[in-house]
Amino acid sequence: MHGAEAAQEATLVDYLHEVEHMGDRLLRLEAAIDQAVAQVPTPMRGVIAGLQALRGIALISAVTIVAELGKLSRFPTARELMGYSGAVSREHTTGARVRRGGITKTGNAHLRRVVGEAAWAYRYRPAVGPALRKRHAAVGADVKVIAWKAQHRLHARDRHLLGRGKRKQTVVTAVARELLGFIWAIGVTVEAAEGQAPPVAT
Repeated sequence: MHGAEAAQEATLVDYLHEVEHMGDRLLRLEAAIDQAVAQVPTPMRGVIAGLQALRGIALISAVTIVAELGKLSRFPTARELMGYSGAVSREHTTGARVRRGGITKTGNAHLRRVVGEAAWAYRYRPAVGPALRKRHAAVGADVKVIAWKAQHRLHARDRHLLGRGKRKQTVVTAVARELLGFIWAIGVTVEAAEGQAPPVAT
């Protein structure tokens, strides 16, 4: 084996070792999160499970969202949650004329990033795969209805905006903003079922 080949082989082995190391670290992190979730109050645990009924939101994302927001019912409307995240459009008003620009980005950047990553999942047609079906088993029928409605609504939104020639990042931002509405609806629904919030208006 030539020197260059030996160096490449050593580099490859080192990369593979690092991938295995990160995989083990991720498993340890997930196990630690599972233990932490088991110790939180029942209503919060219910919201974490409920959010995982949404496509694109698994355990770590759900825990992050709840950690960032606390009780979802502290936001009287979904629109207020969107505003808190900074995912609403800027407005420029001149007399009777209102022009809307990009999102404000003045809210919770961590929340916006997590929800933005989840929004990419809605590029695909509505479906419930094995992993999502397993998460659905832990939630009530009302939460599953909201999550299924989210799949149809957000996928249609994605297709519509792309069909109008919007940039992919613009489309994902718009889908993420609406996804926050479904996150709010599930959170408030679960909290209401646990006696932590008034029922959601339908």
